[in-house]
Amino acid sequence: MRFEDKWNQIVNHAGEEFFTKTNISFRYKIVNDCVVPDRTNYPLSKANFQKAAELELLEGPGQIRNLVRGPSYVFAILTDKRIQK
Repeated sequence: MRFEDKWNQIVNHAGEEFFTKTNISFRYKIVNDCVVPDRTNYPLSKANFQKAAELELLEGPGQIRNLVRGPSYVFAILTDKRIQK
């Protein structure tokens, strides 16, 4: 799946409930091509998601900890079945 298709899915599912790998619930909104989780006010740029999406196999947020900001949120969103369609 092309990254732009994944990003469109991320945008389309804003406001829905997602869960981190440790089962913490969160929702997010999109502001200026950034994901803003409701558990923090820190915006996670689209580029963060693109970097992580380029990896062949995402196994956990620790794998992308040094690559992106907010690895728990990035991992949770990218590996969710709604985004993988």
